[in-house]
Amino acid sequence: MCGIAGILIDRTRARLEMEDLLRMTATLRHRGPDGYGAYIDDHVGLAHARLSILDLTGGAQPMSDASRALWITFNGEIFNHVELRAALETTGHRFRTRSDTEVIIHAYQQWGERAWERFNGQFAIALWDSRERKLWLVRDRVGMLPLFWAHVGGRVVFASEPKALFASGYVTPRPDPRGLAQTFTLWSTPAPATIFSDVRSVEPGEAMCFDERLNPRRTRYWQMNFGAAARHGKVTLDEAVEELERRLTYAVRIRLRADVPVGAYLSGGLDSSVTASLVRQVDSAPLQTFALRFDDPVFDETAAQRRMAEILGTQHHEIVIGPREIQQALPEVIWHTETPLLRTGPAPMFLLSHLVRESGMKVVLTGEGADELLAGYDVFKEAAIRRFWARQPASHARPALLARLHRYVGGDKASPMWQEFFRAGLAETSDPFYSHRIRWSNGAWTQRFLSQDVTAALSEPGGASFDDDIARILPPDWPSWPPLERSQALEIATFMSSYLLSSQGDRVAMAHGVDVRYPYLDPDVVDYCQSLPRGCKLRGLRDKIALRKLASRCLPEEIWRRPKWPYRAPIAAALFGPDAPEYVRELLAPEALARDGLLEPRAVSALVRRAGERAGRPGGLAGGLGEREEMALVGALTVQMLARQYADAFGERVRDLRRKLEAQRPSVLEDRRSAATHPPPHMPQTARR
Repeated sequence: MCGIAGILIDRTRARLEMEDLLRMTATLRHRGPDGYGAYIDDHVGLAHARLSILDLTGGAQPMSDASRALWITFNGEIFNHVELRAALETTGHRFRTRSDTEVIIHAYQQWGERAWERFNGQFAIALWDSRERKLWLVRDRVGMLPLFWAHVGGRVVFASEPKALFASGYVTPRPDPRGLAQTFTLWSTPAPATIFSDVRSVEPGEAMCFDERLNPRRTRYWQMNFGAAARHGKVTLDEAVEELERRLTYAVRIRLRADVPVGAYLSGGLDSSVTASLVRQVDSAPLQTFALRFDDPVFDETAAQRRMAEILGTQHHEIVIGPREIQQALPEVIWHTETPLLRTGPAPMFLLSHLVRESGMKVVLTGEGADELLAGYDVFKEAAIRRFWARQPASHARPALLARLHRYVGGDKASPMWQEFFRAGLAETSDPFYSHRIRWSNGAWTQRFLSQDVTAALSEPGGASFDDDIARILPPDWPSWPPLERSQALEIATFMSSYLLSSQGDRVAMAHGVDVRYPYLDPDVVDYCQSLPRGCKLRGLRDKIALRKLASRCLPEEIWRRPKWPYRAPIAAALFGPDAPEYVRELLAPEALARDGLLEPRAVSALVRRAGERAGRPGGLAGGLGEREEMALVGALTVQMLARQYADAFGERVRDLRRKLEAQRPSVLEDRRSAATHPPPHMPQTARR
């Protein structure tokens, strides 16, 4: 994986400068510390920061075809590049490198824009067709890798991360009120929206084509299709297990393709344990595994992790996380995630990727995607219980089932309060957002801490609702799908790509130049899981039925029967207790809140004061603040942190990164601007190493 950036200009209104590309590249070097390059002509500039994983000596970018008419800067991997190369060679294509990047170029030559459909991988592609004068921006099916763009001042500026757009000098980092409100409700801003005004994200499964006048044409080459499940009800569980095992095994096998060692994350749960077990089955090479430990037993899974490492015989690495580690990491986490957070979960993952890199590794497999595809989350079970309850709203036995998911719901004095919480909207079972509505409503409570200026912008006439925003990115027939499948689609559209694979995935892993690969999100695995009937995913409150049966063949019973342990990290106790870091006081001081104008000073100050008061009580904050109050505290803190990072020192940080870039010679530096449109460049016309 790498960092990519570039600029396409309308020649009647703008001009290109190599220095703009190099500043953008400098801000992405964490994504690609092994080399960098740039290409520029009269229409487009492309830049690349390389993390070398495949064809270590021959895969430098930007890369061109033999005629130098096509140029590409590419982030990610095409895992089926071996098979595609063989197919292309039979039609006469000849290759100069062993890289998957060159396969993309030849695939485009052979199949045009139908090429994207053939790629099994995780990718963000920028491809310049100089003959047609078209720039393609393409993102993988489920949005594993990021790609952002902005249309400003006669330019389309694009990059792997917004900070590179801002480093170009043409895009201003202004928070978007709607993006803030979405984040405080959904934890993230589903594509194409972002937290920044004027900045958009290429959507998962989307190919955007800009012509030389910067006019965009959007094509969705892939969409979710959970509706297929209704047409495959005759699949037996045994058949599903056999086919799932076959596809998962192949997905793991091709994700081990690399010219560097590949390790695995090991959480101790079902999903990562199956992944690591399949790695051991298909590859006899020593396997290194990596795990998070927490000094608070409420969050810790050490016993299960070590048990799996022992069974698999891996070289196991651990890092222990406590409040101090989260405090120290959070500012850099926000620099890399570039969004407010409502939980601290990305901070331990940031530190885990640092452990991977320190151990001499830069590729790991992980288990993300299984819960979304095979109904592993509590939100799916909550919805099933609430639908069952809605048939007899006066029943006391039916809502008591919620206690099997949440200990706080049944059997104690708080039970009536929590049953009332889950009763909200109980009868609205025809609502296509039924499964998630109650959670979103609970999350929206945190919007009260946004400033009046922000909330006023949300109520402008003619604005679309959040429901409309979400429905727009789902297939048109989505409301007609069965309830479980609708829920799965919502979870993928609003949480998996925009938060899980971003703030807890790509952004914190690539902060240390670590490539995370997701076998469960292999296109063939995704397509098959979408077609599975409900009984292969969820039966009563038993989840991931087919995967658990598959796991029973290769894992001990205490692992494959183990209930899901939701990944969480300490929140308020780490940041607002007696040992809170100084930056919390500085960022949430009333004068700081008033200066930045994004939060309501009185409301935030009252919440901070309440957190301080309860920190000294028995049980600390955990015994005093509710979950949504903790989320509001973290949200307020990280909004302020993000605002300060761009307002106070962004320019100096970019200049420092640019100076560091100068210390390394570029792998590719090609300037093909004509003398008629630009004076001679101050750097070599072409430099190749």
